[in-house]
Parts: sequence; C-alpha cells; structure tokens
Amino acid sequence: MQPSIRYLGILCLSLWLATSPAWATEVEDEERAIERQQETDHPAPAKPAHAATQSDTTEAEGEPEPQQTALALLNRKVEPGTFATLHWTPDQSFASIATPVPVLVAHGKKPGPLLCLTAAIHGDELNGIEMVRRLMYELEPDQLAGTVIGVPIVNLDGFRSGSRYLSDRRDLNRYFPGTRKGSAAARVAHSLYSSIVSHCDYLVDLHTGSQKRVNLPQLRADLDNPDVVAFAKHFGGMTVLHSPGVAGMLRDAAVKDGIISVTMEAGGPNRLEPQAVNYGVQALETLLENLKMRKASRFWSAPQPVFFESEWIRAAQGGILLSEVKLNDRVKKGQILGTVTDPISNTGSAIIAPYDGRVLGMAVNQVVHAGFAAFRIGEVKTTEEVEAQAEKASKEKTHSQPDADESSDDNNEASPHSASTGTNSDGIAAVEDSNDPDETTEE
Repeated sequence: MQPSIRYLGILCLSLWLATSPAWATEVEDEERAIERQQETDHPAPAKPAHAATQSDTTEAEGEPEPQQTALALLNRKVEPGTFATLHWTPDQSFASIATPVPVLVAHGKKPGPLLCLTAAIHGDELNGIEMVRRLMYELEPDQLAGTVIGVPIVNLDGFRSGSRYLSDRRDLNRYFPGTRKGSAAARVAHSLYSSIVSHCDYLVDLHTGSQKRVNLPQLRADLDNPDVVAFAKHFGGMTVLHSPGVAGMLRDAAVKDGIISVTMEAGGPNRLEPQAVNYGVQALETLLENLKMRKASRFWSAPQPVFFESEWIRAAQGGILLSEVKLNDRVKKGQILGTVTDPISNTGSAIIAPYDGRVLGMAVNQVVHAGFAAFRIGEVKTTEEVEAQAEKASKEKTHSQPDADESSDDNNEASPHSASTGTNSDGIAAVEDSNDPDETTEE
C-alpha cells in the first residue's frame, strides 16, 4: 500500500504543478479581454471634445498609461517631449522671394489637448507677439501634457511695415477660413487655417485695440455657446465680453468648425505695454493650469471672470477728443466720458455714458470725425445669467432649422462687407460692420 500511496501523492503534486500556470494564464487572458472590450466600448476620440477634463482622469490601477505620439505638422514630425521651430509659408507672393513664418511648437511628453495661439493677424498688434514669446519659451515639453502651438507673427508683411493690413490693404481677419482660389487674403487665410488651425482643439487669437484705441485686457467670446463659456472661465479673473463674432473672423470660423475659441484683447496698436502683456501671460498660464496641461508657477486660483454686455459710444461731432475717464473706471449713467471740440469755432459737445458700467475700451486723445467710436462701456452680468443664456441659446439652436444651406463653397470667399446686428440689454441695436474702417469689433 505504501508504494501506491506514495505514487498517488506524487501524481497529485504533478497535476497541481501542471495546472497552476494554466490557471494564471487564463486569468491574465480574461483581464486582457476585459481591457479590449473596454477599449471597444470607449474608443479614444481623434479630437477630444473637452480636453480640460481629459487629462484629469486617473488611469485604472494596472492599466498602462497612454503614450504620446509624434506630431505631424507643416511637413515635419515633432517628437514627444521636444520643442521645435517650424515654418509656414503662406501662398501670398511668388515662391522665389517668399519668407516663411516661424511657428513655435512645444509637444508634450504626455497626451493632452492641442492649444493654438495666434498673434499679429493685424501687423501693428505687438502685445500678442510678446505674450506668445514669453509663454512658449517658459514651457518645458518634458513636463507638458498635450501640445502648444504658437504663431507669434501671422501677418509678417503688415508687421514689417507697421500696418494693420496685408500688402493688398485687406484685413486678414475678415477672410477665414479662406479659399484656395480667392483673393490674396483668402489664400493666406486658407493656408493658415488648413495647415495649422485645423489641428487645434482650442484656439486663443491675440489682438489689441485698433485705430488709436486701447482695450482693457479682456476676452471676446460667444457666450451663447456653452463650451465657449466653460473655456472662458479657465482664464481666471479676466473680463469676458459677449461677442458672437463676424463672418470671416478666425475665431468665428474656428468655433463653427468645432474648435473652441476666444479672442484676447489687450492694450493698443503699435506699442508694447508691459502691464497688458503680463496680464495676458498670467491668463494664459492659468488656462494651461486649468486644462491640466502643466503646473503653473502663477495663476488665478479663485477669481472668476466678469461678464459684460457692451457697446461703443460714438462722438456726435468732429473735433479734438479729450477724455475725462480712464480704462476700467466705473461710470454712472449721465456721466461725461469726454468732450469733442471744434478747434476753429470752439464749439463742442460731451460724450455721455448711457448707463452705469465700466470703461472697457477707449480712444486715445486725438482728432476724430462724427460717428467715431470713442468709449466702450460694459454692463456686468453674473456667471449664472451667462450660463443660463448659453443653455437657452443652445436649446433654441438645436430645435431651430436653418433657412438656407450654410455649407461653404470652395469657390466663394467670405465677404469683407458683411455686417452683424445685435441688441444690448437696453434693447439698443448695435451694428458691427466689418467693412467699416472705424471698426467697432477691432478683431
């Protein structure tokens, strides 16, 4: 009996040893099957809808972290965790003398959203150029989640001549998304949009005031769009103005294409203003922090933006404009904002605040004509009011049917003569004519 018992024990031990690895392998295969099923049920989107929450998700224990891949842009590949200077050549002049436009790329080591920054679409707007330079060169790609693409000087011709416009005297920010076969401006717009902007998840277009006007640092955003409202709140304490945009603007074209976009306005043209630049850079650092792209050394942690409805107050006569208020001043209804005086007849008139508000933009003292937009006055709206307005507008848009086919034709370009009409909180119609040389939109 003893040999039989010993043989039986050896046989049981052998069977246990033989079956143990198979048991472990079956469990591992089951886990992999579950992971594959989860990947099938939740495929990774090609372009994240809300990258602010994407990076905030925690990988399940035991699952490998997603790996960043090389970025293909402008016929180059930028490896993860690296910084590169690429070049974009707009289709504007003959090829033998074309000057490429530098494009700065910080491609993070970790996956995340793709944020684009564009500056100097108007060649005389310098503050945005400096904002892009400062932010891009403080980024550390090996510590970055996602990618930041900065185009410091979009309108290189205008920048060289100190002009707002392209060499053909057109406003580039009235031709987006552009066309291949249109005017020079439409071709430049198409080239920038298709080569760079179309890759973005988020876009911040940097501007200043125009025509000898200065702006309090502010965001211009379509506050009827809930995604844009949520994005605007990521900039911290920066003022936000409701501005649906005008057909042909880069911001408007991007939002219609599903790229969440805002315009940042700060300061005036043909000048570098350190205070406005610092304010703008801090807002962008706060944005990166709130998008979970990187840890910022400084940012607004608590303050929320102040939302405004606003309108430009115009001069009733021509003459010499002398202001009596400053940017960011609070004003009362009936208060004198400034005076315009005819230097020959010594007759004048006052520009009066139509309601209580704050000075968000203003013209510098200068000679003006009748109808010149002199002061931009804003009325405060609460975050709750703005979010409710956006939700209502979104529902109305969902249930409404377009009256005409809004699809773009590649043979047609956005008209620089388009106008948009809105109504402020007092029911006063405010018309923004994109062909008006004395633009009220400034973007």
